[in-house]
Amino acid sequence: MRGRNDNQSSMLCLVSPESRVPAEHPLRAMRALADAALAALSDDFDAMYAGVGRPSVPPERLLKASLLLALYSVRSERQLCEQLEYNLLFRWFLDMDMLEPAFDATTFSKNRARLMEHDICAAFFATVREQARDLMSRDHFSVDGTLLEAWASMKSFRPKTDTDSDSNGWADFRGQKRRNDTHESKTDPEAKLFRKGRGREAKLSYAGHALMENRNGLLVDVRVTEASGYAEREAALMMVEEHLPVGATLGADRGYDTRDFVAGCREARTTPHVAQNQHARRRSAIDGRTTRHVGYEISQTIRKRIEQVFGWFKTVGGLRRTRFRGRRKTQDAAYIVGTAYNLMRIAKLRRATR
Repeated sequence: MRGRNDNQSSMLCLVSPESRVPAEHPLRAMRALADAALAALSDDFDAMYAGVGRPSVPPERLLKASLLLALYSVRSERQLCEQLEYNLLFRWFLDMDMLEPAFDATTFSKNRARLMEHDICAAFFATVREQARDLMSRDHFSVDGTLLEAWASMKSFRPKTDTDSDSNGWADFRGQKRRNDTHESKTDPEAKLFRKGRGREAKLSYAGHALMENRNGLLVDVRVTEASGYAEREAALMMVEEHLPVGATLGADRGYDTRDFVAGCREARTTPHVAQNQHARRRSAIDGRTTRHVGYEISQTIRKRIEQVFGWFKTVGGLRRTRFRGRRKTQDAAYIVGTAYNLMRIAKLRRATR
């Protein structure tokens, strides 16, 4: 029998977002992990706000909304708030009932400085990471770096002494030599003009760095620094000193095959499993004492998984080009995307073990 549309709406409808989300939906496990991490940060949230005044949008809700931006590749905070009006899955994830109105997109920007002041994004990332210590390797890690395109046009890269605010005069820069020591972006002064390799296009960028454990590919740390030829190795050594235990191994590509980086790893009592740079005009800092071991070959195979992390960051997480101006805001965005990635991986690994 052919069905017909009933154009008369029901006068009484009792429904909750909880009843509309499937029991096996992957967001259920991720929400439980995120809620546990946010509950552990309750004291930090109390310190952020005064004891009197008008109640704000809960910081837990803002952080979980930022996770949705990364998990579902939502283009902007304004688009997310628009979807909160009709997307039952998003409302359920943020603990909103059917009658509660969506908050305004400016709530994100108004609270961003408060979150940055108390390093909440970094604490959120660390708390989620600690929930998965049983899934992480204690001895074997990998590190790598990538370029994150800044939210600035090449037309804004002008001499530091230039005070011309007319953007129409910034279009023609052909034949001019532009360098980071004499020029800066008028839109984002912290962004640096940099290219990944020879023959590649130079862009205004930040350097992104990731430290991954080798057992299940979970992120241990994420850093954003100024783009330079030394940024990858300097950031890697900082993460080694902060996170790696004595005797751990660190896999990396041949860009890390320099004497100072290898010496820094060994000084920190970490074994550098760095790919050898066999260029004809230079000598590798890694010799047969390291490469003869089976573990070196294993590290060289597993370290390539970190490229999958960067691929997810840029295609799904939205970090191919940052939406924020300034290194600090971009760093917090990287923490949120890294937290979303770890939540997705942890939920999948827990489900596989069950």
